[in-house]
Order: sequence, then C-alpha cells, then structure tokens
Amino acid sequence: MDSCLPALCRQIGEADIAAVVLLLARGFPDRTPQFWCDALQRLTRREPPPGLPRYGYLLEYAGVPVGVVLTIYSAIQENGQNTTRCNLSCWYVDPVYRAYASLLASRAHAFKNVTYLNISPAQHTRPMIEAQGFSGYCDGVFAALPMFRRSPGDRSVRVFDARQKPVAPFDPAARDILLHHAEHGCISLWCETPQRAYPFVFRPRVVKRVIPCVQMVYCGNVSEFVRFAGPLGRYLARRGRLLVIVDSNDAIPGLLGMFSPGKIARYFKGPQRPRLGDLAYTECALLGV
Repeated sequence: MDSCLPALCRQIGEADIAAVVLLLARGFPDRTPQFWCDALQRLTRREPPPGLPRYGYLLEYAGVPVGVVLTIYSAIQENGQNTTRCNLSCWYVDPVYRAYASLLASRAHAFKNVTYLNISPAQHTRPMIEAQGFSGYCDGVFAALPMFRRSPGDRSVRVFDARQKPVAPFDPAARDILLHHAEHGCISLWCETPQRAYPFVFRPRVVKRVIPCVQMVYCGNVSEFVRFAGPLGRYLARRGRLLVIVDSNDAIPGLLGMFSPGKIARYFKGPQRPRLGDLAYTECALLGV
C-alpha cells in the first residue's frame, strides 16, 4: 500500500452495487452474495429522507473499492416530534486498508442532528465505537413465552394482520410503520381493545438453527407488550412461533422467560436515546441481518 496514493470516501451509487456486494461477501462470509444483492435491492426500493444517502458510503483506495458501510436513514416520530435516525450497518474494510477506516467512520456519522445506531457491533470493535462517541443503551435480551400470560381483559382483545384497518382509534403514523415493515417480511399486527388499537412488529427468526421464534422490532412501549402478551403470544404460537426475543437490560416483570445479559450490544450517538422496543427501520427489520 503506497501512502502517497489517495483514499476517498463517497456515497454509494447504483453503479457501485456489484462492488459493494463483493466487499460485503468478503467481510461477512456467513452470508451469500445473493443475500447482499437482495438487501441492496431493498434499499433501492426504499426512499430515504430528502438529502440523505440511499445506500451508505464506499471507501476507495486508488480508485478501487476497499471498504463499505451501509446507512439506513429514516424519519421517526417520537413523542409528537419528528426526528431523523440512521442505522449504521455492515461495516467492512479490507484488512490491509484498515488505517483508512476512520475516514469512513467520520463520513458515516457526520450529521449532528441525526441519531445514529450501531446495533450489531462485533466484540472487537466495541472499544473503537465507544471512542467515536457512541454510548451503549442495551446489552441483553429477554426470551419470553408470552402465550402463557393470562389477564382478565384478554377476551376483549383482538389480534389481527396490520393490513386490516382497526375499528378502534389508532395512530396513523404507527400504521405506516406496520405496513412498511410488512413489505419487508416482518409480522405486523394490531392488538385492538374497545378503546384503542396498539401496533406491534416482529421479525421471524430461528434460534440455534432449529427453534423458530420472532424478534420484537417495534411496539409503542414494552409495557404494552407485557399487557397484551397473552393474546399476541397465542396468535404467534398458532403460527409456529412460541418464543419472542425482546431487547432488555433486565428480566421483564410479568413475563415468563429467561434474561440473558451480555447477549447483544446496542449503541447510539446523537440527540435522542433510543427506547427499548423500537428497532423500526433498522438492519434487523429491513434486511434481516
């Protein structure tokens, strides 16, 4: 590597997709090139907020692609306020060019008014992420068996596919989230009471390659999942999904299951600390990572 040659970081364009697929396949050999082709096609179909990258950033050395980071930008409404969030996903730089990784990092989270998420960092990268100003907000998961929870009001609760419009009042912004995620293979549901309809999104997963389950992607609040755990759990169990994996920093009172500390690491940087129960528009929801 000649230190006199220039390294350049720029936005990924459609013409770069083939090169990006090759980089990601090298960096994440447990995923096939077809997986990355499909993932980038999902980003192609998705419109980011105005003025923000569709795919992410490419690191070039002497005109050759040597590094990549995908960015998933989304406009989020939280507590009545509109904010912008970005999931930094699938970082990879060829080993011989790791000295230029900081160039890629500085470009990838340069917007001060954006909250950046890194929700799947490798163990060896966590000190570097913290040095870049990221803070942890979750480091465990709770594996719940919600079907066994029974509450007096369960009989008045109706669980149904999000493509059906609720009769009870609901948040229109939440309906958009449900429908968008259903398009990406998530299980999007309404949990309706006579007073209100509550949104839930789950990503189908397989634990240890044999146990089908779902991962919590979105709900208004984890307490709402606890409240409606029985009806939701029985709906999912009838479809072969008994376990629900929920981000948590402790055991969740009211749910039967097991808490595993240190199982994951979720980081953020920016003006708004993410809340548990909200992985909407992230790599796990949209790309299946």
